Amino acid sequence: MRKFLLGLLCGFAFAALAVVILVFAAVKVGDRTPALPAKGVLVMKLEGDMPERAPVALPIPWFQSQTPPAMFEMWNLLRQAQTDDRVQALVLDIKELDFGWARLQELRDSVVRFKKSGKPVFAYLRHPRAREYYLATVADQIYFTREDLLDLKGMRAEISYYRRTLDKLGVQLEIEHAGKYKDAGDMFTRTNMSPETREVLNSMLDILFGNLVDTIAKGRNRPPDEIRALIDNGPFLAPKAVEAHLIDELIYEEEVFDRLNTRLKTKDLKRISHRDYLRALGAAGDRSGATVAVVVGEGTISRGGSIQPFSDEEGIRSTPFTKLLREVGEDKTVKAVILRINSPGGDAIASDEILHGVRELSKKKPTIISMSDLAASGGYYMAMSGDPVVAYGNTITGSIGVIYGKANVKGLYDKLGIDTDVITRGRFAEIDAAYKPMTEPERQKLREGIDFVYNSFLSRVSEGRRKPVDQIRPLAEGRAWMGTQAKGNGLVDEIGGIDRAVELLRERAKLGKDEKLRFVLYPRKRSLLEQLMRSSEDSNVETLVHRQARKLLHSAGLPDIDLGLWGHSGYFRIAPYQIDFR
Repeated sequence: MRKFLLGLLCGFAFAALAVVILVFAAVKVGDRTPALPAKGVLVMKLEGDMPERAPVALPIPWFQSQTPPAMFEMWNLLRQAQTDDRVQALVLDIKELDFGWARLQELRDSVVRFKKSGKPVFAYLRHPRAREYYLATVADQIYFTREDLLDLKGMRAEISYYRRTLDKLGVQLEIEHAGKYKDAGDMFTRTNMSPETREVLNSMLDILFGNLVDTIAKGRNRPPDEIRALIDNGPFLAPKAVEAHLIDELIYEEEVFDRLNTRLKTKDLKRISHRDYLRALGAAGDRSGATVAVVVGEGTISRGGSIQPFSDEEGIRSTPFTKLLREVGEDKTVKAVILRINSPGGDAIASDEILHGVRELSKKKPTIISMSDLAASGGYYMAMSGDPVVAYGNTITGSIGVIYGKANVKGLYDKLGIDTDVITRGRFAEIDAAYKPMTEPERQKLREGIDFVYNSFLSRVSEGRRKPVDQIRPLAEGRAWMGTQAKGNGLVDEIGGIDRAVELLRERAKLGKDEKLRFVLYPRKRSLLEQLMRSSEDSNVETLVHRQARKLLHSAGLPDIDLGLWGHSGYFRIAPYQIDFR
């Protein structure tokens, strides 16, 4: 028996050693700098998400192939490829994109800039919907297979409501808010859209659909009215898509490169994956030029420190983010800063702590705010440092308002036979208790807090936009605006993307028009060892449950509700609804 156990332990030890050796071997292979051909075609395989924040750097080939590139990395890649003689052409291999319309706008504009070099751009589509086709229209030629479907049929906005579900469970979410458009809690308290929600979504849908039509019309050199009429007849079977001149040819992937070889009058054109090109650029190690820090704030805003290692849903935690802002501000090598925001907001106190950090940074470094898909409520609040604000036409922003949410599970307790016996001291000791509804005096007390936080929000926006509160108040009320609307009413300064932010930064930091810039993304891309050593003060069972529940909701096509945020009472500066325009 002793020999058997000893053999078993030795077997486990050898197996563990083998795994370690294999991992280190894979890391060694993954660390190798790819050799790029003297002349080739850059192939950008675009699928799924393209986050703003740099993902964890795992130098293992399989993990590298599964890790999405950051938005800023792709912007920089196309900027470099435009003048790189090794890159003769660009192929966009597009499938099921899962990021918002503002980031699509940025990516498309970056390809437009690349095309100014005169290099051809081809697009190959797989199961394309409106957003994939929107991006593909930047190409000289658009292809997909003979059996595919162009799912271009217009746009819709959907909101799911859970009032009847909660009623069945015996759970009531008590919501109080400042601003008639601040309807983030409606998904829990209503069964359909309020008139205010319907008004805002209709205005947003008009802008997004108009942009889709105009972009397709420009890309395909057709009148907008003709495109609108075509969309009314979608979706399109492959032959019909060619007949409508929405697709140029029905071919297979390999044939795309045959067409490109013919176009460039060459043979066997070498392919350069965007991942290899990014790694080659990083390995070049060019540290010349003025350093510009690109600080990314992405996700829901909350108080506290970091969460579990390898989490991809960290959001913006006030403690590490304000620490990062301080470090960038104290870094003497950093000449200027672009703060890139992609956030629906979140905790009110955390938002204020972050705004303070941004203002302190702005005192030390010239700063420009660049908004991504979403910079609403707390995400808009943290942009109110007084620095220039740049948004895309398709950015969702504003939503200046406050909401309070508290779960009342008394009905659920009754169903489960749970009794709660309480002893209190203080008139409002039970104001946030989950086992009872609020009384009217408690609700009035709560309104005092909501009004205070709302007025504070108005004041911060007034200071940041340098306008009287009376001019801000009509634009508030919790209403979300598209970027073009926000520019028109003075909530943002400029319509544009990263290119425009860089132009403004050059002016603000007195950097010459032709002066070379070196962009550094923050938070920095973490290595495998750094990730393992990270603090995980909040890595508990509750956090894991919230994360897995959100993933299940997303995979089922339901709104990605932050259960950790809604699972406790508090004041929130959060966007009015979870929305995905399709």
